[in-house]
Amino acid sequence: MRTPRHVQLTRLIAVGSLLGLIVLGLAWELWLAPVRPGGTLLALKVLPLCVPLTGLLKNRMYTYRWLSLMVWLYFTEGVVRASGDRAPSNYLAMLEVLLCVVLFVACALHVRLRLQHAKATALTDPAAAPVNP
Repeated sequence: MRTPRHVQLTRLIAVGSLLGLIVLGLAWELWLAPVRPGGTLLALKVLPLCVPLTGLLKNRMYTYRWLSLMVWLYFTEGVVRASGDRAPSNYLAMLEVLLCVVLFVACALHVRLRLQHAKATALTDPAAAPVNP
């Protein structure tokens, strides 16, 4: 059975917002508003975001679950820097907060909708249901 359109949409939003966080983090710390001129090692903060990208692209449910928890670290950084940094860094931090919220909602919705779809499929097509040993 085919995956419903709204489940695919949440996947696209999650992947897009994760890519947005990666690009924003690199651009922010290397060119747009680095702590020191010429960029800093703070750009390395995007490396942990590259790990779940593979899982999202492979559509692994577990990745959506733990990424929805990990994203709060970046959310916290965004809130702290939005309230403490000067322009333009504070505006970039607000964008980071927005992307984090979008990523969290997309991951949470994806897990919920995908589980609902699996349950509905199991109820309507008993052959598709997993067999218990």
